[in-house]
Amino acid sequence: MYRTELGQLAGQRFAKGHATGNDFVLIADPEAQLDINAEQVAALCHRRFGIGGDGLIRAVPTSRVPGYEGQFLEHPKAYWFMDYRNNDGSIAEMCGNGVRAFAHYLIAEGLVSLQVGQSFQIGSRAGVKEITRLADGYAVNLGPWGLIFEQEAAEKSVDSMVKPRGWEQALPALSITMGNPHTVVALPDVQMLEELDLFEAPEVSPVPANGTNVEFVVPSEPLIEEDGVAQVQMRVHERGVGETLSCGTGACAAAAAVRYWARSTALINQWAVKVPGGVVGVEFRGNAEGGEDTILSGPADLVARGIIGSE
Repeated sequence: MYRTELGQLAGQRFAKGHATGNDFVLIADPEAQLDINAEQVAALCHRRFGIGGDGLIRAVPTSRVPGYEGQFLEHPKAYWFMDYRNNDGSIAEMCGNGVRAFAHYLIAEGLVSLQVGQSFQIGSRAGVKEITRLADGYAVNLGPWGLIFEQEAAEKSVDSMVKPRGWEQALPALSITMGNPHTVVALPDVQMLEELDLFEAPEVSPVPANGTNVEFVVPSEPLIEEDGVAQVQMRVHERGVGETLSCGTGACAAAAAVRYWARSTALINQWAVKVPGGVVGVEFRGNAEGGEDTILSGPADLVARGIIGSE
């Protein structure tokens, strides 16, 4: 499979970027000419036989993405669409770290001009997202979070069971949507978090309709520091990828779950989520519709450029 014919991808310029260790192959397709299949994505993202990455991101005009032409008509400022594929070639709705890497790539390529403090919009399979450039990275408004199994969560504060590899007993969990699905498990201490075997996907029951990312989180003690920011530590197994150093939407889901569980004692809006690749910020902010949006912030970098080979 690693000798997969690259087709139109051969000879294409690419960049390699990451956001808190969540890494991506990035390519620009301004004329929407590339027809990329799952096997080609998996070959490019393979860490031994390809460029290597947790996923591939294609920058393509929103108006040229089949099924999303209407998104551009409703939001004409969202010129660029983030076409995201997981490491195994499967299509994902959203990637919070990927959005930051995508924004950084668009600016570096001269496809978007953005100064610190300015914002712009992009199209995605999870809807239009607004990105703001910060002095030390980017903040993306991922929109509202939600409960996947709302009735069960309201009744029990959990809605599913998760069994990590090598465990005899499953653990209770809460299913959160950030435009993509997540299942969050709380652990009592950091040692248990560090000893988890996430080489294989944990068993989840019930599984959300399109599969799920699984986050294991340990709240700090005390949860809220003197600066008013809640602190949690997290590891994640991403669907279609495996364990990654970071997951932006997963960090948001983890903060939302802990916040949901702590709702009887506090409504906490500022969070710092420590992942193996660094720290990301999560903010819950009221919106004009009377609900609240989820803002993810953190750094993004480009580390390499090249041309995809044909041999």
